[in-house]
Amino acid sequence: MTISLAHPSAILLAVCSLLISSVTSANPVRPLAQDHVTVYESPNPKNVPLYNPSIISLDSGRLVAAYLVSGKRDPKLHSRTDIVTSDDGGLTWQKRAESKIGQSRLFQVGHDLYLIGTSMGLNIQRSTDDGLTWSKPTKIATGRWHQSATNYWLANGNVYLALEKRVGEEINGWYVGELSPILLRAKVTDDLTKPESWSFSPDYTFKDIIPGYTENYPIIEFVGIPFYAQDFPERNVFEKGYNMPPMGWLEANVAQITDPDHYWYDPKGKTFHLLMRAHTGGTGYAAMAKVVENEDGIMTTSLETVPSGQSVLYLPMPGGQMRFHILYDEETKLYWLLSSQATDSMTRAERLPPERYNLPNNERHRLVLYFSKNLVDWCFAGVVAIGNSPKEARHYASMAIDGEDIVILSRSGDERARSAHDGNLITFHRVKDFRDLVY
Repeated sequence: MTISLAHPSAILLAVCSLLISSVTSANPVRPLAQDHVTVYESPNPKNVPLYNPSIISLDSGRLVAAYLVSGKRDPKLHSRTDIVTSDDGGLTWQKRAESKIGQSRLFQVGHDLYLIGTSMGLNIQRSTDDGLTWSKPTKIATGRWHQSATNYWLANGNVYLALEKRVGEEINGWYVGELSPILLRAKVTDDLTKPESWSFSPDYTFKDIIPGYTENYPIIEFVGIPFYAQDFPERNVFEKGYNMPPMGWLEANVAQITDPDHYWYDPKGKTFHLLMRAHTGGTGYAAMAKVVENEDGIMTTSLETVPSGQSVLYLPMPGGQMRFHILYDEETKLYWLLSSQATDSMTRAERLPPERYNLPNNERHRLVLYFSKNLVDWCFAGVVAIGNSPKEARHYASMAIDGEDIVILSRSGDERARSAHDGNLITFHRVKDFRDLVY
């Protein structure tokens, strides 16, 4: 039987054919900011890796950034942090200062800029002229500290930052199981270069909150954690040298719940959530703790709970297995997440291509942006940038809101990089009109 186009079924068939054709010919997701400006390039890609990019956007329009030039493989080079500025939206950059502070992070309080980081304790520097000149480093805390260029939070007349301090000396190698997330607090009116201006939440180490952790039988049922067996206090070495250090958490961001309808909302505004990279050997989870300011100002740390009474240590999060950055936008009342996208964490370790770094969950070349109204449910906003190969990283990035855009500084690499972990580039990316990505 011949069906004419006037027949309803023929019209339906034609419409369906057009729809199928449009779907099959649709373009894939395009990166939001694949093009970049190289802020700094390693003078020796194999032996001088670049780490820890941090970026701030000032009301004046100036961008201030910092990154670490590491001398860990070059005995002739002393590690340093470069501080640079841009007055043309990130197209060109000028070096303003060098610092001996490592693992540094920029943050702003009022008109002052600060650089805080690790170097024989916890140290800080201040700039009162938009990053042009900087004070000498002063020590605000002793001990063995660890941090990355994650976020900071302003509330209650205070500034809050989350870092980690090593507590214990049992673990050999990567000691993230002995890290305690610490929330630092200071009044915005105080001199933040003075130790007495700062308060610290108490120690709360990962290995001390999980039953069976040191016996290598951690009691975390039904979620497949840890993915690979651990061998506390050593690394569990398996297939072709791949290894699984004891589980832990690190590189904390701090956030508050602002929605009164949220289960974890605190009407007093005294509860802070610390969201951290979760080292489990798997993907898709971040680690979380909460810090509460008591009436006397003393801070206490614990795990969050859900209505059933169960504790929450792990929170579903895309890219939670790698260092991520959380940014809160007052205009949209949304949290923005910049993280690494995993695409094949279930590939057997021994079958990974040689250019992949470490365990299968350690993929580092796809930088992705998400948004959320509640810190739990994350909506895909777009791919920011993708390296040309798994070796060419786009990861460990920091971001800031710059007018209608998000500006991003990434720890990156090209084909000359030593590995996806040890990149040779610091790259600048701009996601234009980021609020238009909300749906």
